[in-house]
Amino acid sequence: MRKIRTVLAAAVIASLCGCGIGGKPSSQPEETKAAETRETRAETVTETETQPAAETEPETEEQAETEPEPETAAESVTEDAFYIRELDEALMERIRGKSFKENCTTSPEELRYLHVLHKDLEGNVKEGEMICNVQIAEDVLEILRELYENSYPIEKIRLVDEYNAEDEASMADNNSSGFNFRFISYTTKVSKHGYGLAVDINPLYNPYTKMVKGERSVEPANGWPYLDRDKDFPYKITRDDLCCQLFLSHGFTWGGDWKNSKDYQHFEK
Repeated sequence: MRKIRTVLAAAVIASLCGCGIGGKPSSQPEETKAAETRETRAETVTETETQPAAETEPETEEQAETEPEPETAAESVTEDAFYIRELDEALMERIRGKSFKENCTTSPEELRYLHVLHKDLEGNVKEGEMICNVQIAEDVLEILRELYENSYPIEKIRLVDEYNAEDEASMADNNSSGFNFRFISYTTKVSKHGYGLAVDINPLYNPYTKMVKGERSVEPANGWPYLDRDKDFPYKITRDDLCCQLFLSHGFTWGGDWKNSKDYQHFEK
């Protein structure tokens, strides 16, 4: 508005000077009135144009205050995706006769169902589910949440029952899992998985190996290429990586530290 007034004032002064009158009244009062009329109209138009913007600003501010931040909403969704619950009858129907076999010595009350999120090697977000012992459920949930938040790649986290509780099939598909009532290979001793006290992560790339009667056994069988731990390949677990360090900090032991055999996928407590 100041600019409009300055321009109009300059025009009036120029008109007066052009008549050689200096500071005396102009001999053309009609032009002066016209200039004043234009100035009044300019002020009115300027005020009208700026007024709506001033009226809409408070509405915009209110919307900004009431609408949730996208990051906060995303954090809430992520938090809701990580939870623990007891095994209900519907879930027992899924595992009965599979991971929960007829001779299972671990009771359903000792087990918990975990629902989580995880990311694969390409960063795709996936839902995961696992069953483990109530004694380690909180630890495992926290570890998997931290791995997700740090984009640590885990290809699959499915109930081993989707593979008919066949451990070899689950490992060969690089599926990370927990509870499965079974015995340690080549023994009659119940595995820590049979109690729900062990977790396997990315098993295909982190196989179990042991010498049996002079011959090397590898599980899963298609994990042979990943026995050489000096090579670089995806989903590889080392003692220094985040996955191993998180499990160790929560009181688990790592099968990669064993002397008579190596189980690079395996964490137990």
